[in-house]
Amino acid sequence: MKAVFLDRDGVLNEAIVRDGKPYAPETLDELVITPGAGGALAALRRHGYRLIVVTNQPDIARGKVSQEVVETINRYICSVLPIDAVEMCAHDDSDRCDCRKPQPGMLIRAARRDGIDLSASFMVGDRWRDMEAGRRASCRTVLIRSGYDNESKGLPDVAVTSLVEAADWIIRQEDYGRSVR
Repeated sequence: MKAVFLDRDGVLNEAIVRDGKPYAPETLDELVITPGAGGALAALRRHGYRLIVVTNQPDIARGKVSQEVVETINRYICSVLPIDAVEMCAHDDSDRCDCRKPQPGMLIRAARRDGIDLSASFMVGDRWRDMEAGRRASCRTVLIRSGYDNESKGLPDVAVTSLVEAADWIIRQEDYGRSVR
């Protein structure tokens, strides 16, 4: 089985940018699904990819938002997009867990649970942490250029401008017979 691992904020939904920094929505009312996300994910699903959200949510550990609110947002996203599973890290960097990206723990946990071949899978994200987690898990990486992150830290396999473009690129890799790095 192969998968596309997807960051949440800035990939599936629009990040809220304040003073040049991205933030997760703190309420369901702030959530805006990325244009074209439904169609892009449906195309990936038709090509046999399992779709798994892997999301850092440190605002839970920081006390800025409750886990219940984050889970409500996750459930809503799963109700409107064809998502198979959600892996979430509620820790902050100081917790030194193995699941907070750039660590690959969420990807590895999902791969073990679902029998996913990580080398046939992709990580799509908008930050260097996503690229590094994907690389550490042996996935190919797709960066959605955001303009708000130090993109040079995590060199992706490809950089694109949208989730639609990311899905098209992933599908082309299969169409061209590129099943290995």
